[in-house]
Parts: sequence; C-alpha cells; structure tokens
Amino acid sequence: METQGWESIDSAEELCELLGTPTPAALAKERKTLHELDRAWLAASPFCLVATSDADGRCDVSPKGDPPGFTLVLDDSTIAIPERPGNRRADGFHNILRNPYVGLIYLVPGRGDTLRVNGRARLVREAPFFDRMVVKGHRPQLAIVVEIEQIFHHCAKAFLRSELWRPESWNPQAVPSRARIAQALERQGEPIEELERYYGPSYAEGMYG
Repeated sequence: METQGWESIDSAEELCELLGTPTPAALAKERKTLHELDRAWLAASPFCLVATSDADGRCDVSPKGDPPGFTLVLDDSTIAIPERPGNRRADGFHNILRNPYVGLIYLVPGRGDTLRVNGRARLVREAPFFDRMVVKGHRPQLAIVVEIEQIFHHCAKAFLRSELWRPESWNPQAVPSRARIAQALERQGEPIEELERYYGPSYAEGMYG
C-alpha cells in the first residue's frame, strides 16, 4: 500500500494533542453496575453488537438480535445474551474461550444514543435462566454471560451524521441482493433463482429452528 504523504499518530500524547482531552462529565459517566435506566434500555433493545478478540488481538464483531429485552439481567452487574441457530462459524465464541474480554453496543431503533458495556464473558451451555430466554418455543443454544466492568451511555453524533434512522436516506438497492453476493463470493455455481428463494421471504422461518 502506498503511504506517501501520510502522517501517522504513534503515541497517546500525539493523539491527545490532536483530539483534546475528555470533559469531566465524559470521564465521570462510567459505571460498573446497572442503573434502572440501563435496565430500561436493555428491556427496549432488540439488537446489539458483540466485539471480541483472540489471544493475539485479532478482532471480531458479531451482531445479536431477538425481540426487545432479549438480553437478560441476572443481577446489578451481570447480563446474559442468548445464542440462536446461525452459520456455526462461532468466531466470537472461539475468541471468548481464548480472551474473555468483550465490548457490547446496544441499539434502540430510532434512537441515536447507544448503551455501551465492557466486561468479562463466559459461555454457558445450560442454566435455569434459559427458561426466561425462550422465543417461539425455542431455548437458546448457549448464552454469553457478561460480568460488567464498565457501562455508560454514548452520544448520538455518529447516528446523526450517518442519518441512519432517516428512511428517506435509505438506499438498499445500492448494493446487490444477499443472494447475488452469496453467488459471487460464497456459493459460486449455484443458480441465482435457488439462492433468491433461499434468501427470500421464507428465510425468516428458520431463525429459531
């Protein structure tokens, strides 16, 4: 890669000189236990992003979603995220087995602010609380249990800049369909008609089975 003309940042001092230092309010908002407002946010959120890294620092981010309130609050500093059937790559789970630290971002549709949670995770294959995470008759395959070490609400500027929740800015046709992407990158040789059917309206029927 050509890097001529680049000016890199190589120290924390350089970074602070460029960006400035956090305000006292930004520093003070970190907590280690759930507030009732955090619980309300989790109860309303149907989606989160789970960031993990392996023992060598290689990172992965995985989306998790279910009906609002899918993340279960076990106590003031512990939450559980259910896992449903997927592609079985389990990249993030393999990372957790090697490095338990995770970062989570919880979204509420239409809201620009987010809830951020950092902590230590472990994988649980069965527990009594699984009964409280049944959706459409299906128990989770496993759960990520996170012991919270840091929690705070994050501002909306990224969502405002991106206009993420403004339907008039959406353009889903800007890129090929999921079926055409699969045919080009993952499932070469399979007829596009079959892939369009697979990724069509019936695709949602297999979310929990």
